[in-house]
Amino acid sequence: MNFKRVPNHIGVIPDGNRRWAEARGMSREMGYEKGIEPGFELYKICLDLGVKEMTFYGFTQDNTKRPAVQTKAFQKACVDAVKILSDKDASLLVVGNTDSPLFPSELLPFTKRTNFGSGKMKVNFLVNYSWWWDINRAYSMGTAPGNPRDHFPANIASGDISRIDLVIRWGGRRRLSGFLPVQTIYADFYIIDEFWPDYKPEHLYDALRWYETQDITLGG
Repeated sequence: MNFKRVPNHIGVIPDGNRRWAEARGMSREMGYEKGIEPGFELYKICLDLGVKEMTFYGFTQDNTKRPAVQTKAFQKACVDAVKILSDKDASLLVVGNTDSPLFPSELLPFTKRTNFGSGKMKVNFLVNYSWWWDINRAYSMGTAPGNPRDHFPANIASGDISRIDLVIRWGGRRRLSGFLPVQTIYADFYIIDEFWPDYKPEHLYDALRWYETQDITLGG
């Protein structure tokens, strides 16, 4: 599959795992493990297409308000995903509030960027993430939004993550849900109605064909 223009950085909001499980008569928490394989299928195609960076939404601090059995299930899914990624070619960075006991301790070593294999693509994983926690890091360092704009993005907690070109959200919801508010300022946003565990390569191809038709001005 050839495209005239491929985004450098794709953000992924893999939503609909619980609804997918419920629709199949399964308990809601069983949907999380079904989201691991689609992530790697998507990663492989993006790697082949020359995408330089991907950011996946793991779980948010708000998500941890869900029943404990669900919280444990998505924590485990995040840890299992990183274990699988360790056998791939990726440069991994896990970003999230590590001061909270809800951050999986197994992922602490990856809060500094870690290369697996050739480290060919940057892969960022948001785990126990909150947009306010992210932005508040800049305030705690004495940087306010009114200061020179180069300083503020560099000082947020996710400052090592680059600007996102395209966000793809599965599950039909038309919202960002706090996903990297600074990096998505100029991102194009594509919605897929199917639930994330029902991922198909055509979902990505449709998003990229649509992206090729967009006028990328960055506000100019």
